[in-house]
Amino acid sequence: MVDRVLIFDTTLRDGEQSPGASMNIEEKLRIARQLERLKVDVIEAGFPIASAGDFESVKEVAHLVRDCCIAGLARARLEDIDRAWEALSQAADPRIHTFIATSPIHRRHKLGMDQDQVLEAAVAAVRHAVRYTSNVEWSAEDAGRTELDFLSRIVQAVIRAGAKTVNIPDTVGYTLPEEFGARIHYLMEHVDNIHQATISVHCHNDLGLAVANSLAAVAHGARQVECTINGLGERAGNAALEEVVMALRTRHDHPPFQSLETRIDTTEIIRTSKLVSAVTGFPVQPNKAIVGANAFAHESGIHQDGVLKEVTTYEIMTPESVGLATNRMVLGKHSGRHAFKDRLREMGYELDDQQLDRAFHRFKGLADMKQEMFDEDIRALVDDEVIREDDYYRLERLHVASGTQDTPMAAVAIQAGGESLLEATGSGVGPVDAVFQAIHKLIPEAATTRLNLYQVHAVTGGMDAQAVVTVRLEQGGRLIQGQGADYDTMVASARAFINALNKLAHRKNLPHKGV
Repeated sequence: MVDRVLIFDTTLRDGEQSPGASMNIEEKLRIARQLERLKVDVIEAGFPIASAGDFESVKEVAHLVRDCCIAGLARARLEDIDRAWEALSQAADPRIHTFIATSPIHRRHKLGMDQDQVLEAAVAAVRHAVRYTSNVEWSAEDAGRTELDFLSRIVQAVIRAGAKTVNIPDTVGYTLPEEFGARIHYLMEHVDNIHQATISVHCHNDLGLAVANSLAAVAHGARQVECTINGLGERAGNAALEEVVMALRTRHDHPPFQSLETRIDTTEIIRTSKLVSAVTGFPVQPNKAIVGANAFAHESGIHQDGVLKEVTTYEIMTPESVGLATNRMVLGKHSGRHAFKDRLREMGYELDDQQLDRAFHRFKGLADMKQEMFDEDIRALVDDEVIREDDYYRLERLHVASGTQDTPMAAVAIQAGGESLLEATGSGVGPVDAVFQAIHKLIPEAATTRLNLYQVHAVTGGMDAQAVVTVRLEQGGRLIQGQGADYDTMVASARAFINALNKLAHRKNLPHKGV
């Protein structure tokens, strides 16, 4: 018999809590559409009461996505739950996800409540939520440090109140796999009505154990895993969806996993990873499992020899199984618009005519400069162009002059709101500094920011590789990231800086995030 493990993706909620990873509504919708193609079971679209922007984004995702359950987070407060339902009510399959902290340290220092008060609040929240929908999930924040007897008591009470899913989070990434698995096993043995609900886990990665803890929980009976694309999330992040899914698939020979499956279309993993990276500005480290640039690379002579003789000597899964295409040349400078459109469709992009025109213009410019064009080049330029189509400020022109004996100078022209053309020059200690100084003169928001990170990586190999630049800005203690791509590193740098400044308009004040 086949047993299903549900994949609950919280990239749009917990993932967005990564410092600098704020997304606007259109960006969230793009990710939600891709998560639907990936076939996740649940998309946690946000925290509706957090802000007007979060409410609207949850509402829009709920309206758009029809093949996934859509969840909205709510504290154990009636007004939170009411607001969540208001945002979710048009979803094909809405879920209210309510939570309250249960550990002694949270009860004492954050809530100022005893066990009975926390239990009463949890039950009241679930009872209120089930008035709207039978699809209610309840979470015990910091369950990893909660007394087992109290955890068992409150889990039993919320199931009795109507919770269909009970989430056991390792909120601070404190537990070890053996003890976290034992915690799930204890609940399975000591909660009388445990089989009336799906047991879920939500593990953070503070000790690098989020995926291991999630798998240990599944081995002991958990049947929903809450995770994010690329392991995105606050502090050290969450369990990475791609790692959990591919571990369950690849180790189907392991007795606890033999009858388990997910409905994830694993061939969409790479595309989803790249989209989330492009939207958030968080690059994926090269040695990241499953989706890193080096995940299927073999440089050692011994490894290369083994792979050439028999691929399974060093590859436990195929690149194709996660949607990684061979870096083959696909198009060149003589390719036409129709061929370009067909290739984009093969890669999973559906662009309207205006988007296609802009992307094709960028493609032709890049093809004139590069000897070889690869899928990765096309993906980088399309993501850079289309994902940033709603930016208020857009780079129009850039000229940089620099040399060993000269002061670096930059002349920048920026479109503001699609109307005004703003122009300025700047100088600096290097060409990147000169570009940023010129932009400072044109975009007022830049004056209140400080550059915390500047990072460049090449999209492909070769001297003519495109550059993807990531910048991280700090404003008033908050972080915002931007990303830009171009064959000219200075142009990519300008695009990344302007992208980050555009995102400042979308910053939100969030209350306590939970789980």
